[in-house]
Formats: sequence, structure tokens, C-alpha cells
Amino acid sequence: MEDFSVSSLVDLGKRYWLPVYKPRELVLDRGKGARVWDTEQRDYIDFGAGIAVNALGHQDPDLLAALIAQAHKLWHSSNVFYTEPPLHLAQELVEASGFAERVFLCNSGAEANEAAIKLVRKWAAAQGRPPERRVMITFRGSFHGRTLATVTATAQPKYQEGYEPLPGGFRYLEFNDIAAVENAFATGDIVAVMLEPVQGEGGVLPAAPGFLKRVRELCDAHGALLVLDEIQCGMGRTGTLFAHTHDAVTPDIVTLAKALGCGFPIGAMLAGPKVAQIMQFGAHGTTFGGNPMAAAVARVALRKLSSPELLANVQRQSMALQEALTSIGSELGVFAQVRGRGLMLGAVLAEPYCGKAGEILNVAAAHGLLVLQAGPDVLRFVPPLNITDEELSDGLSRLRVALRTFVAR
Repeated sequence: MEDFSVSSLVDLGKRYWLPVYKPRELVLDRGKGARVWDTEQRDYIDFGAGIAVNALGHQDPDLLAALIAQAHKLWHSSNVFYTEPPLHLAQELVEASGFAERVFLCNSGAEANEAAIKLVRKWAAAQGRPPERRVMITFRGSFHGRTLATVTATAQPKYQEGYEPLPGGFRYLEFNDIAAVENAFATGDIVAVMLEPVQGEGGVLPAAPGFLKRVRELCDAHGALLVLDEIQCGMGRTGTLFAHTHDAVTPDIVTLAKALGCGFPIGAMLAGPKVAQIMQFGAHGTTFGGNPMAAAVARVALRKLSSPELLANVQRQSMALQEALTSIGSELGVFAQVRGRGLMLGAVLAEPYCGKAGEILNVAAAHGLLVLQAGPDVLRFVPPLNITDEELSDGLSRLRVALRTFVAR
């Protein structure tokens, strides 16, 4: 008879998983809205949403209905044949974006960014640029994925160590340093700039006012592409469907994943008019991308995440969350700053608590709250975008108690 106790299940993970993760020693079992329960029936408020994935919480009835309906029809066919859900999803993404002409559907954010990097290089080759003049700017603190190309684009050495030799063609600059970008373009070898409108893993750091607009101007002046990674900050997370609309810029390529499937794996690369026709038959591909089940769920997710009611809730709950975090920080002296946009907020730890974000996460979990970190010095709050007043209030109460416990140690 199988043993389903927490200790036995955790032991299975320690024995059989490649040890690349260090999960907290609890086993989640089910969820509803912004609340989850573990196998011992303890409840938690979920302020992490599967790393900004479960944007409509757990067990959303419309997502569930779409998944069940498609499951009774067709699970997979590959891209050797057309199926209806991904065709309509591609159309709806193009129409929602306001800039894209074509969509490449895949399975994850890393795959979407990999496709974007390949598209940039294919476009550069079509322009007659030699390989040495196909350099892409990315920014320190960024996170673009775990494949070899995307981890190289990720300008954080901790993710790259041991995977050398890394692919060439990337140049790292300080985020929000427009003078550095201007100087980089002076070299004449820049083909694209790739960035997150709000850096996630880098500490929940938004682009400074005017930064994206100036980068767009430089790309236009030097014949380069602007690639925006909205895998974490897109799909309503910042209070608008696409994060870059805060900055009134038009990208050439946008990558999406995470909330696009609200928990069902899917990614997408949206290609604007400059690059929409560059990749032709055989230039790229995927076995599972555009899977009809994933696309059926994503169509419903896109519709709901685009709704004025949902986006208004993001703005309202963002203000409530920011005010509460600021209040807690003032009371306990634990936060130096609260930053971010919408329901993608980072609480920067005050100097006495720097480096202790992981410890705080453990204390929070013990008090029935699931929250994330963005590096060792920042707590990251990315709850479901449809979180209710009651769920938010309950989570904040648990956070306050957890932080009082932590500070008193």
C-alpha cells in the first residue's frame, strides 16, 4: 500500500527528483481561488500563484470547463495538422496585441524566448548582417529562461556558472541606464534589445519612466529590434493586458507564457510586421506547441484577463497591497521599499534583514501564507489577479503575524 504521508512524499522527491529544487517540506493537494490546502488539510493563502502563473487562482470554473470540453475531443495532433483552438488563439492574441501579425505557440517562457532569439538572428541574416554584427543587448538582473541561449541572455552569473562555453552574441548592460544603451549602440553591432518591462527575478524592478521609449528610439535609429519579455509581467499582471502599454511603446516581438495558460503549460511569441514573414517552412518548430488543450484553456484565460473588471481589480488590490506592505514595513522596520506595478510587487528588505528572504518564506509558510522571493533581499508578491478582498485581507493578516514572529527571533 502506498504511503501518502508528508514525510514519505517528501522522501520520494529527495530520492527521485534531480536535486535542482529545494521545495518547502509541505505537499500541496488542492486549491480554490487564492487559497490552497496541503495533504494534512492545512490552508494557505497563495500570494505566489505558481510564480505568477495561476492568474485566475485555482479551479476557475470557466478554465475548468474549457479544459474538460477539449479533453473529450482531442488532446494532441501536432502541427502536421490544423486544429481549431490554436488557430483562434493566434488570431485573438494578434488582435489583443495591437502590433503583432503572427504568433508562434510553444510550451513555456524559455521556448518563447528561444524562438525570439532565433527570430532576431534570422532577421539579421536576412538583412545581410554578418554574425559578428548580430549582438543582442540584455540587462543585468534579467531572467529569460533556462535553455542554453536564454540562460546566456539572462545576465546573472549565478544561473550561468558551470554551463560554459556559453553562446556568443549577447552584451550585458545595467538596467535603466540609458547612457549605457546609447554607448552600446555606438559600436554598430547591435541587432536587438531584449528586456522585461518589469524585471521579476531581478527584484521586481520596473523600467524607469522614459527608459523603454528611449530604447525604442535607439532601436529605430540604428535598425535594431525591440524584444519585450512579458512572460511574468504580461497578461494583466501590471494592470494592463500588456505591460509595455504603460510606457506607450510598440515592440517588434513580445514573448508570453505563465498566466497565458493560468496553470496549463503554454508559451507564445508575437511577431510584429518587421519580422512576421522571416521564418518560413522548416525554420523552427515544436511537437507540443499549439496543443489544442493548452490553446483551449488559453483562449478563455485571455478573454478573462482582458476584461475591464479583472484589470480594475488588479489596480484596486494593488493599491491595497502596497498600502498594507508599507504599513507593515513601517511598523516592523522590515522593508526599506515597496516597488513594482499592479499585482507584481516587491518588498525590499531593510538592511538588518538583507539576505534573509528565504528564511522569511519559511516562516510565512508556517503561518499559512505562500509568498515568493526575488533574490535574497526581496519578497515577491504575485497573487491571483482576481483575488478577493477577503483573501487579500486574510493573507495580509498572516503576513503581519509571520513577520512579527520573524523579527522577534
